[in-house]
Amino acid sequence: MLHPAQGPYNSGVRKEKTAIQKAPAKKSVASAQEVVPHFSEESLKFLRGLKRNNRRDWFEPRRALFETTLKFPMLKVIEGVTAAMVQFAPDHVRPAQKCLFRIYRDTRFSNDKTPYKNHVAAWWSRHGLEKTSGGGFYLHLAANELIIAAGVYMPEREQLLAIRTFLLDHHEELRRLLAGKQLRRLFGLDHGEMLTRPPKGFPKEHAAMDLVKCRQWAVMAKLPADQALESSLVKTLVTHFQAAAPLVALLNEPLTAVAKEKLPPLFSLY
Repeated sequence: MLHPAQGPYNSGVRKEKTAIQKAPAKKSVASAQEVVPHFSEESLKFLRGLKRNNRRDWFEPRRALFETTLKFPMLKVIEGVTAAMVQFAPDHVRPAQKCLFRIYRDTRFSNDKTPYKNHVAAWWSRHGLEKTSGGGFYLHLAANELIIAAGVYMPEREQLLAIRTFLLDHHEELRRLLAGKQLRRLFGLDHGEMLTRPPKGFPKEHAAMDLVKCRQWAVMAKLPADQALESSLVKTLVTHFQAAAPLVALLNEPLTAVAKEKLPPLFSLY
């Protein structure tokens, strides 16, 4: 004769198996959410709060909230964009953590001692130019705006000279890219503050002089912050970056040449 507990035990096992079989449905829902990463209203709410209370005693008790509402979604967005970059900008494919900027400000040489940035941002640099400016792709989310940009920003002196020299022979190619219909539809030009005179050593009457006088060569789009809440965010970023990829590639040509010249001899044999 069976023990009285044997029937309910077996019944319990069957129910447990049924429950386990249903579990994958929940997992598939989570996976579907991860396929379309974007931010939430809580993300913007946190950024608004940080802007009003840029202090350690406000941020530290809310660090976990920052991780879940901003850092984690940002990493997922970066991963989504990077996966698409394999097709149009493979030299910029990097781990998400390497693209993400820290939330902390460098206050060592600044009169503004607020400890945190009021935005989250990412930069996809080119392989070999990670420690310098170079040409790349930029994403920036603040409480009131979403910035998508690409190009070369504030290059160091050696890179600035390399690009200006390169443009003497390639300015027409750069003009064609900057005049592209899709690029102009998605971006505005961002050359920064330009020189009032030709840089020393460059021919004053050269046809490239308007471009040579630039201190940076970039394009930028400023969108409403609410667009970061859309499930189409990654698609929007990829569309912008893909349109700017030829521009970034051209501007990096003289910089990668300089970087190769600086490489140490193989195995220190030469």
